[in-house]
Amino acid sequence: MGTRALVAPFVVVGAVTAIAISGGTADGATRAASTVTIKAEGTDLSGTVSSPNPSACANGRKVIVYKQVGTRGGGDDTKLASDTSEKQGDQYVWSTGNTGVPGHFYAKVKRTPDCKPDTSPTIKATK
Repeated sequence: MGTRALVAPFVVVGAVTAIAISGGTADGATRAASTVTIKAEGTDLSGTVSSPNPSACANGRKVIVYKQVGTRGGGDDTKLASDTSEKQGDQYVWSTGNTGVPGHFYAKVKRTPDCKPDTSPTIKATK
């Protein structure tokens, strides 16, 4: 009976230690932050992607542009276009070109194994 009482605390301590060593979060402590921006010149949509880890999280990052329908994130927003960011000077830029579509838009970059996701503010594009 005395042996069982001693075994259980060691098992619990071992499990807690293993979780602490591995990072312990589903999002992972090592993913770098990402920031995506969007702007409109008429119906030309473009922006930037930045990160403290630009080689993994800004260069070659897929950016998806959504047209906001109703309330943002209400499940009815539609994918309008996508582009891949590329280095231009000291920034990583993306552009859809002239979509010809007016409305409210936002850009997203999805989570990757090395990078956190981000969503830009909503902007208005007019013809």
